[in-house]
Amino acid sequence: MIIAVNARFLLKDYLEGYGNFIFETCGRLAKKHPEHQFLYIFDRAFDPTIITAGNITPVIIGPEARHPILWQYWYNYKLPALVRKYKADVLLSPDGFCSLRTRIPQCLVIHDLAFLHHPAFIKKSHLRYYKKNTPLFASKAASIATVSEFSKNDLIQQYAIPASKINVVYNGIASAFQPFNWADKESIKSNYTAGKEYFLYIGAIHPRKNLMNLLKAFSLFKKRQKSNMQLLIAGRLAWDYEQFSESLKTYKYRQDVQLLGYLPQDQLASITAAAYALVYPSFFEGFGVPIVEAMQSGVPVITSNTSSMPEIAGSAALLADPHSISDLAEQMMRIFKDESLRNELIQKGFEQSNKFSWDKTADLLWESILQAVETKK
Repeated sequence: MIIAVNARFLLKDYLEGYGNFIFETCGRLAKKHPEHQFLYIFDRAFDPTIITAGNITPVIIGPEARHPILWQYWYNYKLPALVRKYKADVLLSPDGFCSLRTRIPQCLVIHDLAFLHHPAFIKKSHLRYYKKNTPLFASKAASIATVSEFSKNDLIQQYAIPASKINVVYNGIASAFQPFNWADKESIKSNYTAGKEYFLYIGAIHPRKNLMNLLKAFSLFKKRQKSNMQLLIAGRLAWDYEQFSESLKTYKYRQDVQLLGYLPQDQLASITAAAYALVYPSFFEGFGVPIVEAMQSGVPVITSNTSSMPEIAGSAALLADPHSISDLAEQMMRIFKDESLRNELIQKGFEQSNKFSWDKTADLLWESILQAVETKK
């Protein structure tokens, strides 16, 4: 069998979200199923280290698909021609887009429908494309994989997709995220905060991630606790980040906030392991990977009580209303003042994080791929 994989997001130095999902799952599947061939389809030059098994064949077809007009062209004209040429049996597309002009069965991964719930947080041109095409993609796909029960139910409610067509595969967590010993944590804090404790946020700087309310909640925490606690923010500048950047310039506690930018995984794992707590106040997530990364690292978590986050966090995190600055600040104060609560969350976090692994994700994704292939038979 030849499995074609849409690898547009498989960019070595930016393995976020979709790219990381492809790298972790398809790399495992290729090694686990050497009797099958995997065709990685790129729209630009790729790093050879991305190809992790002998039965993976990389192919580049341009142009680089970076906006709606080129998405339309790449998925509906270039991609069908390529999968016909290589006689692929199935196409796996992990970025929520699929081809409307190919006859081979497609397994589509839709991580979430954030654009429907928060349309203001996306470019208008992209929003129009998503609204028009996502229901067509969902209908065209032979099978759909998604990363939480929340997202599965959302797909059913929004597009009336049969539940039998949708498979929950969750996300996995990299093994690099592990607890550090006391000495290593002190060394990390010494490097980043001159030895001070810190709250940590990991993710893109984007309006949907709710960083403005995080800053306001951190202000309230600082005023009430008179603490030297720091706030570290690790993530790339994403769409419409300017308001956050401008606000930070005049922020009262600017000296206690550090923007670290995009970090490679090893650095991200180290600053996670040394954090006092992760604060992840996003308005909407299909999964929320940093939640489980922190838990696996022995770090307590504060996250939002919306979308998939209560499902992913289980009983191992403090939940807050992301729209309420006082609620976010209250949870930060609770975890700061109550050491027994903090230790309880750490232990529960280890148990919760054990539910997620890339091996499990890959196996469940394989079942979804086979389900798509069966529709052709």
